[in-house]
Amino acid sequence: MQVLVVGGTGTLGRQIARRALDAGHQVRCVVRSPRKAAFLQEWGCELTRGDLLEPESLDYALEGQEAVIDAATARATDPGSSYEIDWTGKQNLFAACQKAGVKRLVFHSLLDAETYPEVPLMHIKACTEQWLQASDFDFTILRGVAFMQGLISQFAIPVLESQTVWVSGAPTPIAYMNTQDVARFAVAALDHPATSRQAFPVVGPRAWTTSEITQLCERSTGKEARVFRVPPVLIQAMRGVTSFFEASLNVAERLSFDAVTGGGKSLDAPMEASYAAFGLDPAETTGLEAYLKEYYDTILKRLREMEADLDKNAKKKLPF
Repeated sequence: MQVLVVGGTGTLGRQIARRALDAGHQVRCVVRSPRKAAFLQEWGCELTRGDLLEPESLDYALEGQEAVIDAATARATDPGSSYEIDWTGKQNLFAACQKAGVKRLVFHSLLDAETYPEVPLMHIKACTEQWLQASDFDFTILRGVAFMQGLISQFAIPVLESQTVWVSGAPTPIAYMNTQDVARFAVAALDHPATSRQAFPVVGPRAWTTSEITQLCERSTGKEARVFRVPPVLIQAMRGVTSFFEASLNVAERLSFDAVTGGGKSLDAPMEASYAAFGLDPAETTGLEAYLKEYYDTILKRLREMEADLDKNAKKKLPF
């Protein structure tokens, strides 16, 4: 199948592109900077320059395509509001799909988005789902939560380097998922027509609180974590200040997400129906314990090798 991946350079998008190639699909990625996406071309993807905020650039990207997997979202470094990419940009993409006659669409949303209308990204996702439901697209909506990859910078590295782990809000169990596993669902949707015009939760094997994740990191490193819990009132104050300035508006919107990740309400869902619909084996899904263990095993092995090399170099400089 000819598949267009939108957001192919992102944490999730690159895994989707890799998985689609491995499944035998012809993959084209629309990217803002082909130079930064050279690794996708090396894998076997076709690259085309395009921007969701430049509608005319999407016309060629969609030529000859049979399906679109959308993994694009506003980045923390993007100026302005997330509404530009996640709403206006997606409307541009959908319009271009209609113009090109591409109806098969896989869209990544967020679990329980409709229950957080005060959080910009959740509100956008909920509205987009409603828009798709009213359209004639053959869509599949994947409702995720958070990626395991994000835990490396937030927990794994700070604990290893004896830095402060910053957490906020009330303890909130979150069913983190490896982006490789999310990609399995996105690509499997293309081969399972029964998933069309439906929405499915796509979450990890179990939900973890920040305390439990910290304990996993402590056990793997043998170090005691230094945890600082940011008071919710401070988050609200920071959001209020940053919302005054257009350049930091995206930051303010991301701070509002604390209402979701630090709200105390578990972000988890039953997955039996999802695995059955997509024909996937839950036993192949990565658990958080295994993910962090693999990360630490790799990092600690490299550190030991570096120390050994330093010792060898130091001995070479000895006069005897």
